[in-house]
Amino acid sequence: MEEQFILRVPPSVAERIDRLLDENASDDKSLDLSFSDDGRNGTFVIGDDHFPASLLDLPGIVESYKTYDDSVLIKTADVGQIIMVRDEGDPAPDVVEYRHGLTPPMRDARRRRFRREPDLNPELVRRVEKDLLNIMNGGTAEVVDILSCLVICLLFHTDMIK
Repeated sequence: MEEQFILRVPPSVAERIDRLLDENASDDKSLDLSFSDDGRNGTFVIGDDHFPASLLDLPGIVESYKTYDDSVLIKTADVGQIIMVRDEGDPAPDVVEYRHGLTPPMRDARRRRFRREPDLNPELVRRVEKDLLNIMNGGTAEVVDILSCLVICLLFHTDMIK
């Protein structure tokens, strides 16, 4: 397995990296990325310029593939984090999860595409669970609230299916 990461940089930095990789330019010979002790914030260095960087979690896993013959794809890694390089004046993100994916359809993906946690009263869930265990063991329920039991049973059943 290879070690891979996604590096998102401002356009001006991207041009300098392209020039460094394509032309072996002599003015920008050094590239460096270092993180502080917290592992989330760091510094990206290209030439003599320093840019702040942050390590953020993506809302989903991105698979990376490689090909040697332009017909067969071989999976090389699962990427779940992105290194975001910012210009000097840009504010640091205050969260550890990047809200958007890598492509426009994944914009605000966590809110739009993933299932939300149900709003359930924990005491009600404990009571219904206790009643269900009593019924499965041949006993009876203490207080029967059919509607609550049905809602929790349906939620439990759909979670078991998925």
